[in-house]
Amino acid sequence: MKDINYILKMIPHRYPFLLVDKIIEEKERKEIKTLKNVTINEPFFSGHFPDKPIMPGVLILESMAQSACLIMLDFIENPKNHLVYLSKVNNFRIYSNVIPGDQIIIDAKVVHEKLNSFKFETTCQVNDKLIAKAEFLATMVER
Repeated sequence: MKDINYILKMIPHRYPFLLVDKIIEEKERKEIKTLKNVTINEPFFSGHFPDKPIMPGVLILESMAQSACLIMLDFIENPKNHLVYLSKVNNFRIYSNVIPGDQIIIDAKVVHEKLNSFKFETTCQVNDKLIAKAEFLATMVER
């Protein structure tokens, strides 16, 4: 398991936009399983929605993208010299709301790699229930 300190070394995202808390499991350059703790203290809940807090779908997708990004950066030399850009999203689907107190388990898998571009399949689960899934492309570039 790799903790938040490791994640902070690997990706440039910071509060309030860092949406991965822990790496639970990984297979070199192929798959990763991460954890996102969802708390009422997150800034988006004050406006989304005041009487019924729900994590915005776009932030669920961003947590999936950040998790996948860790696959790419974890196995290169000098990850601080690179950025990963999300370039295309396919088949993004949300099946259920994510609310404060939930722990999202994000699974990301590389399904294709060519040069510095990667295609991923990702899923999110809360309590073993499928919450969201997506396919997307991301490209790694030098800073």
